[in-house]
Amino acid sequence: MTTVPVVAIVDDDVSVREAIGLLVRSFDFAVELYGSGRDLLSDTALDRIACIITDIHMPVMNGFVLSDALRARGFNMPIIFMTAFAGEGYEERARESGAACFLNKPFKDTDILRCLQNTLKLPPD
Repeated sequence: MTTVPVVAIVDDDVSVREAIGLLVRSFDFAVELYGSGRDLLSDTALDRIACIITDIHMPVMNGFVLSDALRARGFNMPIIFMTAFAGEGYEERARESGAACFLNKPFKDTDILRCLQNTLKLPPD
């Protein structure tokens, strides 16, 4: 029996979070939705998450701070960073944080699928 990877989506914009969740579910992944980095960090079952897709720009805790907090707690699951406001140095900062992938919003469905397949070492469709 094959276990379906759980992908966590972290974005403060509920419409974006839900849309990306629906998209990722359509690729046959299990999805957990979080409105903030704090919401994700308060989940007592973080070890079930195979990959995180997080927005960079969020109030209180941005995606980079979330990544640092996860690493400080010993969690090393891959993180896909996404942003609609790619500032100078963001992609480099994401790479330094160990980003599995970096996406600029809006992105194509195939872009996020490719990132997930590469990150989770899944065969292409």
